[in-house]
Amino acid sequence: MNIITLYSLTQWLLILLAAFIIGMSKAGLKGVDMLSVTLMAFVFGSKSSTGIVLPLLCMADIAAVLYYNRHAQWKHFWKLVPWMMVGILLGVYLGKDMNEVVFRKIMALIILITIVIVVVMEYRKTVQPPKSPFFAVSSGLAAGFTTMLGNLAGAFANLYFLAMQMPKNDFIGTAAWIFLFMNLFKLPFQIFYWNNINVESIKIDLLVLPFLAGGFGVGIRIIGKIKDGQYRKLVILLTLIGSIIMLVKR
Repeated sequence: MNIITLYSLTQWLLILLAAFIIGMSKAGLKGVDMLSVTLMAFVFGSKSSTGIVLPLLCMADIAAVLYYNRHAQWKHFWKLVPWMMVGILLGVYLGKDMNEVVFRKIMALIILITIVIVVVMEYRKTVQPPKSPFFAVSSGLAAGFTTMLGNLAGAFANLYFLAMQMPKNDFIGTAAWIFLFMNLFKLPFQIFYWNNINVESIKIDLLVLPFLAGGFGVGIRIIGKIKDGQYRKLVILLTLIGSIIMLVKR
């Protein structure tokens, strides 16, 4: 059967919009990725959608690394990545046979925690970045676990980079390298252990690739017009909006 006829026009519009949003997110509009996760989950289901989204994330991560490579801050890369790997392994073990309803409830709880943390951080207006190693450890574990369960690591990574008060381009460049590494690390588990990346899912990814590229291009143009101070506020706002959408989704 033709892959296009498997889904309705409305479903395809949601899929294409999600791909466009992923491109924008990887170009630097952090926080909008939560909306793409919601759209894909609406069409394919919470867990199955991760197999559609992951290859798109990898392709967009490559573009982001090529564009923002010179801005990467490697000290933050090495602080987060080992703990993200541990979080991913926990997600692989705990998430493979998880009931879909339970899975959605866990995702909703994660989003609720994210909302609380973002709001507390904004109202406290901490001047000095957190210096405790526990902050990087907890952020990495949470990001790794949630990225395996539902590609939701962006919210926790955003919190870490916001707390570190990183300039816009350093924020985007460091995140690009971290997520390229982590998403490639996840691929074998999704293919061989969870079995939710297959020929059919790759066909969908190839069909929406132009919209992914278009979103990346639009995102680059938007980010170029945003100053560092405005960028922090935008990331917080987009993360909050995306979190609320995820939370209210049934």
